[in-house]
Amino acid sequence: MNMVLKKQADLWQSKIQNQSSRRNSSWLLGCAALILLGALGSAQVAAQGCDVYVPTHKSNSGAVVRTFGGPTPGGTVTDVIPVGIQPLSAAISPDKAFVYVTNSGWIFGSNSVSVIDTATYNVVATIPVGNFPIGVAFTPNGAFAYVVNDGSNNVSVIDTATRSVAATIGVGTNPWGVAITPDGALAYVTNQASNSVSVINTASNSVVTTVPAGVNPTGVSITPNGAFAYVANFSSDTISVISTASNAVVATIADGVRPHAIAFTPEGATAYVANDGSNDVSVINTATNTLTASIPVGNDPRGVAVTPMGRYVYVGNRFSDTLSIIDTATNSVVATVQGVSVFPEAVVINDHVSSGGCG
Repeated sequence: MNMVLKKQADLWQSKIQNQSSRRNSSWLLGCAALILLGALGSAQVAAQGCDVYVPTHKSNSGAVVRTFGGPTPGGTVTDVIPVGIQPLSAAISPDKAFVYVTNSGWIFGSNSVSVIDTATYNVVATIPVGNFPIGVAFTPNGAFAYVVNDGSNNVSVIDTATRSVAATIGVGTNPWGVAITPDGALAYVTNQASNSVSVINTASNSVVTTVPAGVNPTGVSITPNGAFAYVANFSSDTISVISTASNAVVATIADGVRPHAIAFTPEGATAYVANDGSNDVSVINTATNTLTASIPVGNDPRGVAVTPMGRYVYVGNRFSDTLSIIDTATNSVVATVQGVSVFPEAVVINDHVSSGGCG
């Protein structure tokens, strides 16, 4: 009887040891999995970044700069995509799948929009438009892209499904920039030689009013809440603030020399203005419409964009062939990307290339 009990006891002890061993193995495997996940997480953090598309006017291409955020912001040119002749501006579709680049080289028979697939970095279509296309903006639903034709004094409305021009709208003389309200109802087009802004009803594709602005207006941007359109008056060194409710100028802000392009932080509290003539970026408090800082950048800044989370501002410096990265917490340049081809112009951000974006 004692021998039977001893065998049973030995059997239970063996089972307990095996279970303990399995528990220890499971614990060790769990630890290994956590370490692996941590390593993968670190790799993901290291890989976080944005693709910044910069039309380079004299290179007939679009440079792609892979940027990344803190703790050490920076970036590097990872691709150069051939487009049409003398590209001047660009916009990214709301789903971040395509970048439309305007090719202004009308003397050389360009007058087109190159469509870049952001997944493959290839031009997948070329759409003919009017003469000397410059500004381009998408409707919020991505169904249409509005392209400003400086040499034709009109706007081409591209159906993005068919990639063909669905309508043409006459505006003022030598139009340059375009911005569309967040609800998609109105498009604002700056007219350089007319010193005005044409307001287009996107439902009827007709001009509903024309608003006087400063001298030689170029860039235009809408506040994130859709309440105001800010217009850069290139030759009067001012910013006109237009109420989208009344379509009247409600404020005029003294700015740097030859303001060219405007971008807002996501909450709309701050506007950053690239000043072509003073080689700096103005910081405007939109609550008071006052200039609060000026940030030196490269030579002849022409393009400006704020990252989706509002941490950084990217500035294309035309005569320096560089991209300045500004930290919005300090309003100072924290990195400069060299070698962005020849004459970088607009700046367009694709934050869908990694899980964490670029700030």
